[in-house]
Amino acid sequence: MIDRKIPYIKELITEGEHQQLDFKFEISDCRKIAKTFVAFANTDGGKLLVGVKDNGKIAGVRSEEEYYMVDAAASLYCKPKINFEIQKWTVEGKAVLEVTIPKGEQLPHFAEVEPNKWLVYIRVHDENILANTIHLKVWKKRQRAKGVFLQFSEKEKQLLKYLETNPSISISKFCKVTLISKKTAEDILANLITLGLIEMSYDNQHFTYCLTKENQKKNPGTITAFGVHVV
Repeated sequence: MIDRKIPYIKELITEGEHQQLDFKFEISDCRKIAKTFVAFANTDGGKLLVGVKDNGKIAGVRSEEEYYMVDAAASLYCKPKINFEIQKWTVEGKAVLEVTIPKGEQLPHFAEVEPNKWLVYIRVHDENILANTIHLKVWKKRQRAKGVFLQFSEKEKQLLKYLETNPSISISKFCKVTLISKKTAEDILANLITLGLIEMSYDNQHFTYCLTKENQKKNPGTITAFGVHVV
């Protein structure tokens, strides 16, 4: 851990908390930090600044013990273990820890939120959100050594046609429109996300699904014209 004095941290703080940046006044609970670590690793990676309040005010790290709590969070309360880099900065005479979490290679990462209770989180904006079943299915499909050929059924075509004229759809609406079970809907959505045809968004505490920007530009009906390869 290197102690440095550079304006870099102040510039970083001015960004405010976002999808790849989080502030923590102090570390008093390794499990809470583990949740942030896995959320970063399961999404785009990110940085945690310890010793900085939510409003960006520098409070400083109060104890060297916080470094060891970072290490414990990453190694004992994350599964698989989270690899991280840490640097100590001196800003306004106060110590700030910068913890960098890379995007995970072996997804998903789990956090132990209670003894023997492991959950998966993703990072959305400045929040750590509990991943849903579709996230788990997508990660599993992306890790397959071989792909699967998918021939669009009427259900996939119904969904894509619906999304060509509507901005998004919820899983409950998808089930209602196509008269299928939730499990079948989850499988279809996971396949189409894996293919890069649709994407998931989070708003008002709900996940919805829409065409990717690339497919929004295509002529209606063109993306359902043939079978595709699921990676």
